[in-house]
Amino acid sequence: MSFGNKLIDNVAVFMRARIVLTAADLDLFTELDRKPRSAEELATDLDLDERSTNRVLDCLVVNTLLAKAGDRYYLTKSGTQLSNLHPESILPMIRHMSTMWDNWSQLTKTLRTGKNPDLKPVIGTKDEGVMRAFIGAMDVVGRDLSHEIAEMLDLTPYSMLLDIGGGPGTYTLAFLERNPQMQAVIFDFPEVLALARERIGDSPLAGRICYAQGDFYKDELPSGCDCALLSAIIHQNSPQENITLFRKIHAVLSPGGCLIIRDHIMDESRTSPPSGAFFAITMLVATPAGDTYTFPEVKDMLQQAGFSYVQLLETGERMDCLVQARKT
Repeated sequence: MSFGNKLIDNVAVFMRARIVLTAADLDLFTELDRKPRSAEELATDLDLDERSTNRVLDCLVVNTLLAKAGDRYYLTKSGTQLSNLHPESILPMIRHMSTMWDNWSQLTKTLRTGKNPDLKPVIGTKDEGVMRAFIGAMDVVGRDLSHEIAEMLDLTPYSMLLDIGGGPGTYTLAFLERNPQMQAVIFDFPEVLALARERIGDSPLAGRICYAQGDFYKDELPSGCDCALLSAIIHQNSPQENITLFRKIHAVLSPGGCLIIRDHIMDESRTSPPSGAFFAITMLVATPAGDTYTFPEVKDMLQQAGFSYVQLLETGERMDCLVQARKT
């Protein structure tokens, strides 16, 4: 195969991706998990066009997400991960990627103007489907990573965690499991906290968790905490928004408290980690002014907000870079 053909194949991957995203949008995997069906039956049940449904299902067979016997379609082992019935379903992440598809499709216009003219917001959206997909996606990403992060950190000196924009509480649960001396407050929008309560449910850790609703762009943060967490937050902000947020955190942290930041932290060339370079494009098309930042940039913002002893604790490829700063 020539280099040109291989490059074409790499670019054409968008076709396979779009088919999976559409199937996730329509919840086809969950439907076939409930009951294998023919394209005709599935189209009738979901009020879809039969021929279109047939062609999409056949492509999902090619993608090995479905299997076909006669005219009936079944989930494969890989396909079950996209069913909402699977205990560790990745469906929320795929649905979130479908929202991102809409924003990424505006990249050409964004390059011309610097702003996405048709931005479909995810943070603070009033679209319940988009919001649920985003919060669910954060849980999917954090299921294992949150425990790895908790293992990396020595939080034994601290007793009260403030998880700012804590979403489904994935990191709160991991931190509390690792640190039995800690209690926590999750701060987020009220509709997000409802999902966190649903996620945490009657977990043995539930009694050590409180909830505080608000918007960290507009509202004051809860006080009385000696450890604050910003997990995958700073990339959605402009530098000035981060400085303002850091100042809010500094004001409410107890003396001697620390701030932990988990995010992509870029090298000076802004090309490593590679996933961070691509994520910067997501911020370009999906937020008004978000970006990925280098450690010197993050350090400068933190110092402007009054923090000291700023350290880059960990680097990595999976948005698992860690920065720690202290309030003296």
